[in-house]
Amino acid sequence: MKKLTIVLLVLILGVSIFAQGTKDTAPADGRPTIRLLTDATGIDDKSFNAAAWRGIVEFYGDTVENPKNRGKLYDVVTAQTQDMYIPNLRQASDEGYDLIMVTGFTWADALGEVAPQYPKQKYTIVDVDWVGQPNVMEFIYSEEQGSYLVGLAAALQAKEDGIANPRFGFIGGVPGGTITKFEMGYVQGIRSVFPNAPIYDYYANDWGKPELAKAQAKNWYDMGVYCIFSAAGGTGNGTIAQAKEYRAQGKNVWAIGVDSDQYADGIYSGTKSAVLTSMLKRVENSSLMVLGAVADGTFKGGVVQMGMADEGVGYSAANPELSPRVKAAVDAAKADVISGKVKLYKTYKEALAAGAVPAGLAALDD
Repeated sequence: MKKLTIVLLVLILGVSIFAQGTKDTAPADGRPTIRLLTDATGIDDKSFNAAAWRGIVEFYGDTVENPKNRGKLYDVVTAQTQDMYIPNLRQASDEGYDLIMVTGFTWADALGEVAPQYPKQKYTIVDVDWVGQPNVMEFIYSEEQGSYLVGLAAALQAKEDGIANPRFGFIGGVPGGTITKFEMGYVQGIRSVFPNAPIYDYYANDWGKPELAKAQAKNWYDMGVYCIFSAAGGTGNGTIAQAKEYRAQGKNVWAIGVDSDQYADGIYSGTKSAVLTSMLKRVENSSLMVLGAVADGTFKGGVVQMGMADEGVGYSAANPELSPRVKAAVDAAKADVISGKVKLYKTYKEALAAGAVPAGLAALDD
């Protein structure tokens, strides 16, 4: 009798643990289920992954602060190392989610290996257009467009401040074609105002080491750099931290946020923020679009391009210290980009050949 009781308790406990660790496989309201898989920076990166997560919780009528359906309709798993990408994809696929979402091009190889093994499973990835599987919806963004706007804003703000020959910096995470689009747009925006502006760049080769960006930002600010744009995930938060310190000391330096509006992250006193503007890459729109497609049965593999015309990218005007004249000029430039009047180059090779950017940058097109 005691042995039977023990066996029953073990079985009950096992079922309970399993139920707490997975989603409800048959939601009563019929809404799709999703697991988001991220790199080590997780959904608290205040940037790229945070935006994807924000779109997911919004789809279910929840908020980031109160994700009521987490663990039932949606959840997230963070991979601390890249060797966990394939196991995490396989585990989520085995658990029967309607959709599995991964964020960032570092997931491309893993997804390319796993997706064919689960042909009935639906997947989506952001920042990749080369997986090419019929069960994978791929989203890419026109990062060069939004980055052009923030580069233009920074240059025009420097002009408003009466700086004759301002210098600018760019900090990237892991180099590659996606981050190159950020840098190319940013530099073209700056050089539309200051054709000979000195540009410095640095790649941290990591998405989650803010201390690297902070040290580089301090070095550049100390040598007179006016503004630094970081497209580096959580690493870029170090740039904002250093800009906050220096602006609190009265130094006229700026940081530019990325993906999400990082104005609030730059606040150092009252409404004063060290984040002049942010390049908005509305990854949340990918989450909303793909979940809607799963829900209404229109999901299909292929590439979806998100640009400025459909509000896929833009810039933030949240900082009250961003000059009204600057905002008016940037809004006008936005219309010119959409119309095609302003031509932007996505790759370093093209931009360099056109004389739109300086030689010697560390950007990579592949």
